Amino acid sequence: MSEIDRLYSYRTLLTGRRAVPRHEILSKLEISLATFKRDLAKLRDRLNIPIVFDRDLGGYKLEIADSREELPGLWFSQEEILALLTIQNMIGQLEPGILGPKLKPLQKRLDDMLTSQGLSSQTLAQRVRLVHAGKRRLQLKSFEIVAKATLERLQLKVTHFNRQSGESIQRVISPQQLVHYRDNWYVDAWCHLRHGLRSFSVDAITDCELLELEAKEFDPEMVRESMQSGYGIFGGRVKDWAKITFNAERARWVQNEEWHPDQIGSINKDGTYTLEIPYSDERELVGDILKYGSDVSVISPSSLVKLVKDQLSGAINKYSKK
Repeated sequence: MSEIDRLYSYRTLLTGRRAVPRHEILSKLEISLATFKRDLAKLRDRLNIPIVFDRDLGGYKLEIADSREELPGLWFSQEEILALLTIQNMIGQLEPGILGPKLKPLQKRLDDMLTSQGLSSQTLAQRVRLVHAGKRRLQLKSFEIVAKATLERLQLKVTHFNRQSGESIQRVISPQQLVHYRDNWYVDAWCHLRHGLRSFSVDAITDCELLELEAKEFDPEMVRESMQSGYGIFGGRVKDWAKITFNAERARWVQNEEWHPDQIGSINKDGTYTLEIPYSDERELVGDILKYGSDVSVISPSSLVKLVKDQLSGAINKYSKK
């Protein structure tokens, strides 16, 4: 039996029992007295498991003095600790300064547990690297207030900068959910000014105030259908399906990508790849199509073909003047 499996076995033995005599523990785990003493020291000092000896009952038991301070059952194997630290490291890199401080108490506990298993969290941090593209700067204060309102189901008064119109508009919103998309944070919310569900980029919220008013509630499935049916971050009900084809070389990458949960993809006889995806707003979709240049062509609908064609023509006209 491995050490970690043996440590798990203590929990099985001591859970649901008033007390377990030492000789019974030694017998069931098939260990020596010296091993038992080492296990007790590790369980108590390194893993914070409150095992005590009860003289009146003549055995060992788990003692939880305050359920608010102890986490009974929070035991991890070496592989689980490594997985948790990997996730923590990734989150810290995704949003250093926002989620990082909130996770520091957990990170220290996990670091200690990992060290007790002979692993190094510093080595892990050196070996996991995330590369960001298009990440916008985010104010910690705004994110925390938006997150608090979302979780506590309260309304927010915000000043939001609309990048498309260049206007800053003050409005009251009822947050429904936070969304992390392409390295940036958004909040899907009911806009009391426009009387509809909208998606707001959190970094575009220049000022926000928590209101002591309950947020307007919507069924999560309805929010999902309204905000996530179309392509990308732009919500709304599907208005059309885009059909696009990638040449054989580009198909080797794109055929393994998920552009939308409901997409339909097919490999053609000549090696090209045809992708069909629903959309409600063309802006992000057009941008993603254009980045593939001559490796992609839009088949339908005609309105989308015209939009992409006009963008390409405009780009050619700019370069033809140089």
